[in-house]
Amino acid sequence: MTTATLLPTQPTEIRRVIRAGEYAGVTAGLANGHVQANLAVLPRDLAFDFLLFCQRNPQPCPILEVIEAGSVEPSFVAPGADIRTDVPGYRIYEEGEMIGEFQSVTDFWRDDLVSFLLGCSFSFEAAMSDSGIPLRHQEAGSNVPMYITNIATRPAGMFSGPMVVSMRPIPQEQIVRAVQVTSRFPDTHGAPIHIGDPEAIGIRDIDNPEFGESVEIKPGETPVFWACGVTPQAVALNCKPPLMITHAPGKMFITDRRDADYAVI
Repeated sequence: MTTATLLPTQPTEIRRVIRAGEYAGVTAGLANGHVQANLAVLPRDLAFDFLLFCQRNPQPCPILEVIEAGSVEPSFVAPGADIRTDVPGYRIYEEGEMIGEFQSVTDFWRDDLVSFLLGCSFSFEAAMSDSGIPLRHQEAGSNVPMYITNIATRPAGMFSGPMVVSMRPIPQEQIVRAVQVTSRFPDTHGAPIHIGDPEAIGIRDIDNPEFGESVEIKPGETPVFWACGVTPQAVALNCKPPLMITHAPGKMFITDRRDADYAVI
């Protein structure tokens, strides 16, 4: 299995390696400067309600592209890619139960499936690094920690549930800068939704995230929380659609688009 340190740097080549089944790790830090995306796939008869859910909840679910039923190519963000094979890990939910994690979903694909690519906070991490803001999960070579909160999303049709957030420990003197940097990327979650006390948003144990891996919070650092594109997975657990395919947490679809394409000056 190819390691992250040996991967190419260009999105098309990274996707080729993933499609060949040679990499199944997290994508944080890969193809720096290129937008990464969360994935949610649903049957066509649920697609409008989910689209409305995303429009009502733009921070956790900012839409980058919708791939129509009958197509598997994200022609706007990554022409030539195949959404069934080019993600390092997929999860499949049936009636709200996760039936497994897979490297390809080709065998499960149906012609009535509509795919949603949603902005990912990994996209603004390059800008954070360029500003000298440390990213503990990248330093540790681990997945970013993600938590289910008590923050309710705005429902649409059958879709409702709690918001999921990702957390990064930020030195107190750099918090303002972290807010400024990430605010420039509203299509990839934008500014933090909470700074400080985890219990205020329903997180009782910061060392035990529901998704990803815990990271050390050092003295002088404050936990900072961003809305997260894993929210649809929490919604799937809550609403139990007959079928939903998602990315595995931390294993994103890497697009050809540049972070700068989505930055607000």
